[in-house]
Amino acid sequence: MNPQGAEGAADAAREALKDWKGVRPLDPHELVDTLWSEVTSWVDLAVRTLPNLVVAVLVVVFFFVLAGRIAPLARRALDRVSDNQQVTSLLEIVLRTAIRAVGLFAALSVLDLDGVVTSLLAGVGVVGLALGFAFQDIAANFMSGVSMAVQRPFRVGDLVESQDRLGTVTSVDLRTTTLLTPDGDHVLLPNKDVYNSVLVNHTRTPERRIVVSLGVAYADDLRVAREAVVAALEGLEVSLGDRPAEVWFTGFGESSVDFDALFWVRARTQADYRRARSEAVIAIHTALAEEGCTIPFPIRTLDFGAAAVGGEELRTLQLDRVAS
Repeated sequence: MNPQGAEGAADAAREALKDWKGVRPLDPHELVDTLWSEVTSWVDLAVRTLPNLVVAVLVVVFFFVLAGRIAPLARRALDRVSDNQQVTSLLEIVLRTAIRAVGLFAALSVLDLDGVVTSLLAGVGVVGLALGFAFQDIAANFMSGVSMAVQRPFRVGDLVESQDRLGTVTSVDLRTTTLLTPDGDHVLLPNKDVYNSVLVNHTRTPERRIVVSLGVAYADDLRVAREAVVAALEGLEVSLGDRPAEVWFTGFGESSVDFDALFWVRARTQADYRRARSEAVIAIHTALAEEGCTIPFPIRTLDFGAAAVGGEELRTLQLDRVAS
């Protein structure tokens, strides 16, 4: 071993021994006095804090009881304006939790723990901001579902049209609205899209107008065709008697004079609407046929071949050659 290193270690040991010898032995009586002083100060603090502690407990109990009384009342009030049980249950829980949180913050203030209250509020704000950015679509769907539950633009069982989708509302939860289409498909639409887009409720106004567009031949009498179509539509069982049928000519087509036939029906479902439209098409076709009017189909003149490709023009062909 290096002599210098050994001598340094010995010096360090001698210095440590001197320091240890200089420590005064611990007096048991002094230790007891110190502990008793600390306990006494704690007891004094507890005695001084006891009234505030009692008040804080009473405040917490009061707010918890208040939440238990107000939340059911709010639930019953929400049930009068909304059929969505999930939304009303969630709002009841949110209201109950908010009232209890106010009670806890008030109790902390009574105990002079304002710093804790400030820290909690700051933490809640930061967490809420982070969650808002992370779940903004979910929050938007939730708020839209709550707004629809309050405004009630439709109910379960209504026939609605939204986002180019037509169907019967089967359920409305906190995130989506479910439609059952006439084809039997279940379509889930986000609540925010339904709330922010055009919504047509066919059930709320069961009287619907049906428009059938067609045309008659140029050689037909348009007045006779119009009277025949009007009589046919007003003779339907599904047609509303207090709303007369109408026929409006719209223009000259390639092979017909076009018009729209309009009549009103009471259709609560899409099946009723389609059935009424089908009966109208049958009735119009029968009425025009009885009056000798023609519903022409598009006419095309075809030139079979051309001289440039070794064929013959249509006007040069003889009928017997075509027949053969």
